[in-house]
Amino acid sequence: MKRFLDKYLLLIAMVIGIGFYRPLSVLSFLTPFLLSTMLFITYTRVSWHDIRLTKFHYILLGIQYVGSAAVYLVLRPLNEILAQSAMICVLAPTATSAPVVAGLLGGSISAVAAYSMISNLLVAFIAPLFLSVVGQTGSEVSFAVSFWYIFKKVMPVLILPFVCALLLRKVSYKAYKKVQSAQIVSFYLWAIAITIVIAGVTRFVVEQNTGSYTLEIFIALASLMICILQFVSGRKIGAAFGRAVAGGQSLGQKNTILAIWLTQTYLHPLASLGPGLYVLWQNLVNSYQIWLKKHQEEKAASSS
Repeated sequence: MKRFLDKYLLLIAMVIGIGFYRPLSVLSFLTPFLLSTMLFITYTRVSWHDIRLTKFHYILLGIQYVGSAAVYLVLRPLNEILAQSAMICVLAPTATSAPVVAGLLGGSISAVAAYSMISNLLVAFIAPLFLSVVGQTGSEVSFAVSFWYIFKKVMPVLILPFVCALLLRKVSYKAYKKVQSAQIVSFYLWAIAITIVIAGVTRFVVEQNTGSYTLEIFIALASLMICILQFVSGRKIGAAFGRAVAGGQSLGQKNTILAIWLTQTYLHPLASLGPGLYVLWQNLVNSYQIWLKKHQEEKAASSS
């Protein structure tokens, strides 16, 4: 049973989230607490000295910001809303849960944690300025308000668990090692979080109901292609630095909740469908990656 859950739990979580989206979507307030707990468990495998920026991170940042502008300029002649939707899928920072997934896949937790912190912090400065120019919607939300919203939503979830993990190591090394040995708990917490997030996204997509079905299909396809491209290119870039998994998760796994808020604040409301569906695509990719890793481990164990 455990072997089955390890391979298919995320797919089961997404199916439950879609099937029971109405009652489960009201639990969205639990998501930050689940993420914080997951990261706390994961960060017990990381030391402060491991958190540092390298050339690898700067390349990914360049792709995130230059790539988002390039995608927008290419698609804008076709459709403004499509261009905005695709752009935000590239511009969005790394998901706070990305270090957890990197750990499950055997990647560098510290490399992803460092990139997640810096990409979320930088987007708090860059996104309000960049999107207010692109959107041209005359948003009355000031830079200070946008920065504070992003900071209070993202940074405590990222940094507080790391500080708590460091403090636990100082206060009780025995308890620290016990938490460190319970990494599988973060996997199950992540499955619960995915169920709730997918339920919220499903409700969001259902309630859009704009009638622009052709445009919505193109937005869905664009977000899918961008998702796959970011995971693949991230892994290839990471492989050059011996960090294939870290590259894929850093570039491909996005903070879509933040992306949806940014889109609805600065851009056309329908453009938020892109990051909304990106949640589904990235979790399908992650589910496949975890299934493949478990399958390879089983195959290696049976042949030895």
